[in-house]
Amino acid sequence: MTVTLTEGLSTRLSPMHGSGLIERPVTWVALAGFMGTGKSRVGWELSRMLALHFVDTDKLITRVVGKTIPEVFAQEGEGYFRACEQEVVRRVTRLDHAVVSLGGGTFIHDANRHILLERGPVVVLWATPETVYQRTKHSDRPLLQTFDPLSRIRTLMDEREEHYRQGTLHVHSDGRPAEEIAGEIVERLWAWSDTEWDEEESAEPQEAELAGADRAAD
Repeated sequence: MTVTLTEGLSTRLSPMHGSGLIERPVTWVALAGFMGTGKSRVGWELSRMLALHFVDTDKLITRVVGKTIPEVFAQEGEGYFRACEQEVVRRVTRLDHAVVSLGGGTFIHDANRHILLERGPVVVLWATPETVYQRTKHSDRPLLQTFDPLSRIRTLMDEREEHYRQGTLHVHSDGRPAEEIAGEIVERLWAWSDTEWDEEESAEPQEAELAGADRAAD
C-alpha cells in the first residue's frame, strides 16, 4: 500500500537560535520504544535542551490524515496506518535540526529501522510492562483494547525487544522525570558523537593507504 502525505511537514527545518550559537552533539535524533515509555515527554524536553525542533510522528499523521490514531485503525485498518507511518519516516529522515518521537511500532519494521539508523542515532526508551500499563491504562490505544491489557503489553514487548535492541542508545525511563532522562541522553549523545568522529578520523588514513596501494598496483 502506498500513501502520499503532502501536507504538514517541510523537508528542512531552520536551525533554532542559529546553528552557530549552540554546541550540540547531534542536529538530528529519533526516540523509539514501546508505547508509554515517555518518548513524547522526553523528546520535547530533549528538543528544548538541544534547541532543536520537536516532531511527533503520531501527531503528524493525525494532523495530515485528519483522524485520530484509533479512528485510522478502526476505519482504515492497521495496514493503512503503517503505510502512513512509513511515508512519515521517509519525510522526517530528510529533516535537519529535529528531535523525532516515533510511534511505538515504527522502529520494529525493517524498512523504517534501516532508514532511521542510516539517518542518525536512534535512542530507545525502556520501561517495565507494569509502568507502561500504568501510563496507558486510561488511553484508547487500539492495540490495548483487550480483556487483559497488561498481558498484551508483556507479549508485545517480548515480540518487539529484538528490534528495539538494534537502536543506537538505550535508556530506562521508569520512575524518572523527563528532564533527568533527557539530560542523560544529551551526555550519552556527546559520547556517541565523539566515538563516531574518532572512527571517521581513523578510517581516513586507511582509505588513503588503500588508494595508494591501488595506484601502485596500476
